[in-house]
Amino acid sequence: MSSIHYCIIPKNPQAHLFQVTLTISEPNPEGQRLSLPAWIPGSYLIRDFAKHVVQLSAESQGHPLSAQKVDKSTWQCAPSSGPLTIHYQVYAWDGSVRAAHLDTFHGFFNGTSVFLRVEGQGDRACAVTILPPEGEVYRRWRVATALPRAGAEPYGFGDYRAGDYEELIDHPVEMGEFSLATFEACGIPHDIAVTGRHRADMDRLCQDLKILCEYHIRFFGEPAPMDHYVFLVTAVGEGYGGLEHRASSALLCNRSDLPRSGEIEVGEGYRNFLGLCSHEYFHTWNVKRIKPAAFMPYDLKGENYTRLLWVFEGITSYYDELGLTRSGLISQESYLEVLGQTITRVLRGSGRLKQNLAESSFEAWTKFYQQDENAPNAIVSYYTKGALAALALDLTLRRETQGKCSLDKVMGALWESYGKTGVGVSENGVEQLVAEISGLNLSPFFEATLRGTEDLPLKPLLASVGVNYQLRASESGEDKGGKPGKGGTPRTVLGVRLAANGKEAQINHVFDGGAAQRAGLSAGDSLIAVDGIRITASNLEKVIETYPVEATVLIHAFRRDELREFEVTLKAAPLDTCVLTLEQDADPATVAAREAWLGGLA
Repeated sequence: MSSIHYCIIPKNPQAHLFQVTLTISEPNPEGQRLSLPAWIPGSYLIRDFAKHVVQLSAESQGHPLSAQKVDKSTWQCAPSSGPLTIHYQVYAWDGSVRAAHLDTFHGFFNGTSVFLRVEGQGDRACAVTILPPEGEVYRRWRVATALPRAGAEPYGFGDYRAGDYEELIDHPVEMGEFSLATFEACGIPHDIAVTGRHRADMDRLCQDLKILCEYHIRFFGEPAPMDHYVFLVTAVGEGYGGLEHRASSALLCNRSDLPRSGEIEVGEGYRNFLGLCSHEYFHTWNVKRIKPAAFMPYDLKGENYTRLLWVFEGITSYYDELGLTRSGLISQESYLEVLGQTITRVLRGSGRLKQNLAESSFEAWTKFYQQDENAPNAIVSYYTKGALAALALDLTLRRETQGKCSLDKVMGALWESYGKTGVGVSENGVEQLVAEISGLNLSPFFEATLRGTEDLPLKPLLASVGVNYQLRASESGEDKGGKPGKGGTPRTVLGVRLAANGKEAQINHVFDGGAAQRAGLSAGDSLIAVDGIRITASNLEKVIETYPVEATVLIHAFRRDELREFEVTLKAAPLDTCVLTLEQDADPATVAAREAWLGGLA
């Protein structure tokens, strides 16, 4: 029997409260300390989950014990001569994939939100009993999790286990009346549990995810590092996100992104969903097992700093959609469309010229995860620019070695050297490994790409594999790039992004060097009129486009509760929208290089 046992029950779904009982058979005789993580691995923000703990109490052999909080996440229990039992509730009303949520329709939790760590015993095995809520209305509830069973029936409430605390918190749990489908990938059982109202074609999901998962498993090499995998999907009206775990992923998606029966093509929404699944599944290797040394072990009480998030999120972002075309789920043209959209997102933020990738990784805790109104002008994403750095590295390796080396081989070597061995990747470990495998001196490349802020030389690199790179002006506020434009005169723009808060034209971001910034308009300003014409969120773009470039207009706006006037000289939309196309007249060697890249042949 484990010396650490947790019992969790959705005690009061109406009040969003889980009840947890923790029993420690061998507590520290001088007084046991308990703590709850301040953050969840994979999401680099201090969230202070302990703030949701309600009514914690302690007892030993039937006698109450003192349990005093000593900091924001830690409790100190009085000494006890026998087993120690802790009772507490957790308020669960966070609808994201990062915390816990409970109502009368379903329950979801990450261990970081509900399971107190027994200080000094983090390496001990843990037993977990998951109980159903009381009441006939919940009789059809079941459980979806990759947490190993220890007596519970498949998808049932009951007893589960974990080898240590780090494993315990790496298996999220979903409970309720979810849709369930199963498939095997390279002999490994996979579950898909979909919570929320939806009309998804579950057979299609299984068919496509099987193809995708088998591609990733074979990319790193069989056998897979897990013996069971679970996709925990929550379908909502509007939402997007995911969080990786060692044998599962928690996903949030628009229900309209899921495939419907009878649909044959992979539309944009379903492509986005498959890309999300691909991203989190690739993490099974890259960050869950190939880890930066700074994460081994995790310090869950505070920030863990590394300059390598471009590797663990950027490279993963590169392979998530590349994996879709390599596995045959989308066409090469569809892949180039989403790659063009990624390039567009990077080019539209001047922060890329101020913050480099190493800094972006290191400052994730305070900048990327706590973005303000100036973020587009101040920071760059280690996801998107990291993906472009991975693309540049891959194409550079292929070009300079005549196709003998690639990022694929680097990832395989990372898996063999670090993932399989459990050794953490040092801050310069990836750069050293690339040099060893390729035989190239890529120090100038890494200096410019990781520690510099100039735009990456993507145009010549893509040309080396027969892909045309073109920049055009955006043609509307909804233009994400990736597709050819209609041509014509570039439209006139104000240089702002509005808040998505309804009818009011309130500025959310003001872009560097744009017309609005030069005139003194600021984030938070509510635009009222342009040359006496009433402005709303829905008509601002159309009104501005009626003016020629360099026209001067008078804008009335409220700043706080004060009406202000601004003379604004309008500008042309910049050339920041990328379109990638296959070069139809490429020579045979270039076509072969392109097929090797998009087909994963090197």
